[in-house]
Amino acid sequence: MKLPATLRALGYRNFQLFFGGQLISLIGTWMQNIAQAWLVYRISGSSVKLGAVSFAGQIPIFFLAPVGGIVADRFSKRRVVIVTQSVSMLLAFALAGLTLTKTIEVWHVFVLASLLGVVNAFDIPARQAFQVEMVGKPDLMNAIALNSSLFNASRIIGPAIAGILVAAIGEGWCFFVNAVSYIAVIAGLLLMTVEERERKAPGASPLEDVLEGFRFVLRNLPVRAILTLLGVVSLTGMPYMVLMPIFADRILHGGPRTLGWLMGCAGVGALAGALRLASRTDLKGLNRWLPVASLAFGATLIAFAWSRVFWLSACILFPAGFSMMIEMASSNTLVQSMAPDELRGRVMSVYSMVFMGMAPFGALLAGVAADRFGTPWTVTGSGIFCMIAALVYWTQLKRIRGPARQLIAEQRAR
Repeated sequence: MKLPATLRALGYRNFQLFFGGQLISLIGTWMQNIAQAWLVYRISGSSVKLGAVSFAGQIPIFFLAPVGGIVADRFSKRRVVIVTQSVSMLLAFALAGLTLTKTIEVWHVFVLASLLGVVNAFDIPARQAFQVEMVGKPDLMNAIALNSSLFNASRIIGPAIAGILVAAIGEGWCFFVNAVSYIAVIAGLLLMTVEERERKAPGASPLEDVLEGFRFVLRNLPVRAILTLLGVVSLTGMPYMVLMPIFADRILHGGPRTLGWLMGCAGVGALAGALRLASRTDLKGLNRWLPVASLAFGATLIAFAWSRVFWLSACILFPAGFSMMIEMASSNTLVQSMAPDELRGRVMSVYSMVFMGMAPFGALLAGVAADRFGTPWTVTGSGIFCMIAALVYWTQLKRIRGPARQLIAEQRAR
């Protein structure tokens, strides 16, 4: 049976297994994210500690992602992801055990979040680069978009379930469900049949291998410009999610269910954005989507910051999630379309540093700024920075377009 264009990557057996496992696992991941944020906020009542835990969980990606890129290019990406997902499962069981036995303290969360960040520094580059091995280059954009839609579908379901479970029986069971959910994705990876690809011999040293990936990014204007815009949005815009418990509690006067609904509404918007991208069959015009989406994201953040009505805040988060997803997934697609296969893991490690690695700095700054200037003013500033970065990128579009087309044509010809 011929699948619709939006679902064409699901015609590949390996991607079907990956997609099915991720569907279950990501719901658990979002449940843990919401429950962990609420747990830290409940224990400490501090916006600074909320930001600090997020910082601890993501800062290892910034420093270790280049090493993860080397590992992804030198070894089987599928095996790397199996190992990282297995370790993530053990960490989730540890968090569940501490919480359910009522021995959990904030420092425990800091340590486990940091360890998970180390694992993700190896997992993200390998998982991103593995997608092309599951579906091939012609359907890579569709695979990235479908994976993003899955991520955000789980972001709708996971927070809603977490909000109910946290209110009814506590955070610990959310952590336990997440730990069990990893079994699905590990099983899917083990059932795959992946053709082993020829790998380029290692460079003179690991440092030289790392620098080779950075050189590719720095000497190619389109890749450099895309990652710069993504980095600004990640640093200044994405931390609004870290402050969401404060909006749910102090500004909208709700609780964990309110938090779950807010996160879910942003997830619905992001899901719609991912599906819109999945419906595309080529890259034409995708470069223009980046500044438009970043402008829209910044504007919606400012509107959300000053809403004091729950239903209005929830509605505003739909376009915020939509535009954020368009910017992130379009950047991923364009960078992967320009990256050579032998450098893909290392280029995606730079992408991981920019997208995930800048977020902890933003989360820490947002937590401190919210404590000093107030949460609404902090998120307003985030939106303004996103809009400025989008306008700067827009002025560079004419210079970017030609080299971008050349890079994409070179990779298609290989």
